[in-house]
Amino acid sequence: MPEHPRPSDHSRRLVQGAYDVHVHIAPDVMRRRITDLELAARFADLGMAGFVLKSHYVPTAERASLVRAVHPEVDAVGAVTLNASVGGMNPVAVEIAARSGARFVWMPTVDSANQRSSLAAAPEGSTPPMWAALQQDLRDRGIDSPPVEVLGADGEVALACGQVLDLIARHDLTLATGHLHGDESARVIAAARDRGVRRIVVTHPEFTSQRIPVEAQRALVPSGALLERCLTTPLTGKVSWADWLGNIRAAGPEHSVISSDLGQPFNPPVEDGLAIAADILLGDGFGEAEVRTMIVHNSRFLVGAAPLDDAPAAHHELQETTP
Repeated sequence: MPEHPRPSDHSRRLVQGAYDVHVHIAPDVMRRRITDLELAARFADLGMAGFVLKSHYVPTAERASLVRAVHPEVDAVGAVTLNASVGGMNPVAVEIAARSGARFVWMPTVDSANQRSSLAAAPEGSTPPMWAALQQDLRDRGIDSPPVEVLGADGEVALACGQVLDLIARHDLTLATGHLHGDESARVIAAARDRGVRRIVVTHPEFTSQRIPVEAQRALVPSGALLERCLTTPLTGKVSWADWLGNIRAAGPEHSVISSDLGQPFNPPVEDGLAIAADILLGDGFGEAEVRTMIVHNSRFLVGAAPLDDAPAAHHELQETTP
């Protein structure tokens, strides 16, 4: 394994009580660094609250249930991502995931029209995502499907997407925008708010196929959506650290949530991710309260966990109105 940064003891303590809302771990269709059961044990030892099981290909609510049964002290959260492997923009998949205990719904990622059509070049030396090789292998074998659309020809949210948003609102799930184009994300977020969706996160806006300009990120702030800053995006060279940190400042740390997006064999241990991010943020001049808001309080808000005593007042108010 390559040498990776080791988080400080101070940052380990600072991020206690946090959820990592974006991890890619085994079992999966790709090789991963750690299993969900192993990660739960490590999170328990470190005082971390839980993690959201992200898969581009399969629903994870049943896995999460098993992890919680074995490690009840850690809140493993299930999810579904609306790619071709679950039927794309499929309300049935969302309803079944919700009934199975899932709490996160990602809009299309690897099968989004934006990701499929993206011509954005990754910076020289950046590490390609692991799913890119799998997607190419499927195409080479003639296993393909149309891109999953979220907007109709008129530019408005498509019927199936609207049905999905209604289900997210009905079950009080969290909406993540996946790999949508920034303009698509803005339309979907507006429609989600109109339908009563309460928790929304803009998935890694600095990612290669998205690169949402900071002005557009700031325009999303009034919607209440949180901007997800994934550690792996700058760590693997897809964006500069200066841009990643600068975008957090420009949009306001209170409107950002930090996740790791870890689990790849060549990247740091998953349980180190949030504390590594905390060290980087502190080293760049962010205050401890700002770091704790981004990593601990905003992550707990997204999963619907009870706010801690030092959480912002808005988080306590939302908890009091939870159905």
